[in-house]
Amino acid sequence: MPKIAKELSPIEVKRLSFRIDPKTSEAIEVRYPVGGVSGLLLKVTPTGAKQWILRTKVGKRRPDIGLGPYPEITLAMARDKAREVKEKIREGVDPLEERQLLKRNLLAAQLSTMTFLTAMENYIEMKAKEFKNPRQKQQWENSLTTYAVPHLGKIPVREIELPHIKAVLDPIWYEKTETANRVRARIENILGWCAIHGYRSNDNPAKWQGYLDEVYSSPEKIKKKAHFAALPVEQLPDFMKALQKRTGTAARALEFLILTASRTNEVIGDKRIGKAGVTWQEIDLTRKVWTVPADRMKSDKVHRVPLTNAAVELLKGMGEGAPDALIFPGPKGDVPSNNFLTALLKRMNQPVTAHGFRSTFKDWAREHTAYPDEVSELALAHVNSDATRAAYARSELLDKRRLLMADWERYCYHGKAKAKSGKVVAIGEGKA
Repeated sequence: MPKIAKELSPIEVKRLSFRIDPKTSEAIEVRYPVGGVSGLLLKVTPTGAKQWILRTKVGKRRPDIGLGPYPEITLAMARDKAREVKEKIREGVDPLEERQLLKRNLLAAQLSTMTFLTAMENYIEMKAKEFKNPRQKQQWENSLTTYAVPHLGKIPVREIELPHIKAVLDPIWYEKTETANRVRARIENILGWCAIHGYRSNDNPAKWQGYLDEVYSSPEKIKKKAHFAALPVEQLPDFMKALQKRTGTAARALEFLILTASRTNEVIGDKRIGKAGVTWQEIDLTRKVWTVPADRMKSDKVHRVPLTNAAVELLKGMGEGAPDALIFPGPKGDVPSNNFLTALLKRMNQPVTAHGFRSTFKDWAREHTAYPDEVSELALAHVNSDATRAAYARSELLDKRRLLMADWERYCYHGKAKAKSGKVVAIGEGKA
């Protein structure tokens, strides 16, 4: 006859705790029989957590059957649960197999009812951790909510097929091609995530290669990619003369941006996300180098910019401040608004963008110099996975870039140098 455990009261159960091993002085797990139902135990872990366990024979096995945590499951509730489990065993039901079946049925139900809207929300929440800019999450939500959710939102993802995708894309593919292709790619990512997690098993109806490319014309053929409006290279010297006549921080910021071939947010920051622009601690006037931190670079890598004499003089003219002080602040002394430079260009009656001066720089480097393409690409901090360019990137080619930027400075202020003889010598000509 098995030993019958003493029937403990609720107060006695509450007092039960782990034990200390006398040899190691460490807390150890303890299982206490609480009586009332044979095999009913209260497990107390070294952390103090308590769990109800029913240890009883099921066929030829004697498994631990969890009945829930204490005190959420009271002593009386645990005894009732234990009696119910034992009754099922007597009826020939394995409680552990029954529990696994219920879990499988619940999972199957969840898999079959996952809607596109729920999948979209889950995917964006997961993907948002990778976004560099908080606005990317909003862009995903806005585009999908506007174009995809009205057609797909309530549909279980396992049922989404080509007709559903066409309902989303047909109205916008030729009218808003760039937006349509972006929405398509986002739907493809979400459905791909669903397949990985078992919410759908069929092919991805939003993929382009080998699927939608047979349904729609290529976005590249419908509409050429829009580039930032750039100033023609030949007009730059006259523009720089006009810019130098202008006073104010915006004019100096734009002049610095042009001389360094930098991006707008690298120079003035991005007020929308509270990101500051260039500060004095990034500038080494002695070595004539500007070190742009990784968190402000598109490549997520620190970028060193060689400063020309004109750029150095421009900075000195701004009046050096505290290490963390903005060199080109807005009117209130904080990060300027995002139309800081745009407004200046409009006042100068120039239908171009600040970013477009990078294209002007690239056109000049290709048309008026003999520098290897990799040098100007590094000056622009362009990321390229090509092995040769990757090797150039590791060395930074700072000295060659310094020569390039000095030639760029001369062109900005004086235009194309006139040849003194019949022999034409390309600017920057030499070994790579």
